Amino acid sequence: MTQRASVLLKTGWISLAIIGVSILVFGLIATTVPTSSDPPYLRAIGVASIGMGIFGLLITTIAYRRRERWAWFALWYYPVFWTAHLVGGLPPGKEHVHQIVFIALSLAGLLLPVREFFPRRGARAPTTS
Repeated sequence: MTQRASVLLKTGWISLAIIGVSILVFGLIATTVPTSSDPPYLRAIGVASIGMGIFGLLITTIAYRRRERWAWFALWYYPVFWTAHLVGGLPPGKEHVHQIVFIALSLAGLLLPVREFFPRRGARAPTTS
């Protein structure tokens, strides 16, 4: 692997891991300290967020780092999810800066190392083990 490819892949997985950790932390906070007028609803959102954060982190830190294509495709969930939240004006929060940051991070994480997952013909194939 070239030095440039290594840096791009590392940048990619760290960007995606930041999103996973952020979602996990939000879920933990929402579950343990619900601040809305409907605590059971916020706890349910928190539990779902914990699951989404854990799955995202596992896919990122294991399969994505191994350059498994399915992980690259699966992680497109992040920009789609955050774009839907931004366009739809969906929660969490009334400000949407975090959604724009997560869209940018996820797109960077997926597009910067794209050649690691889809090498040019004759180049090294992605690792799947």
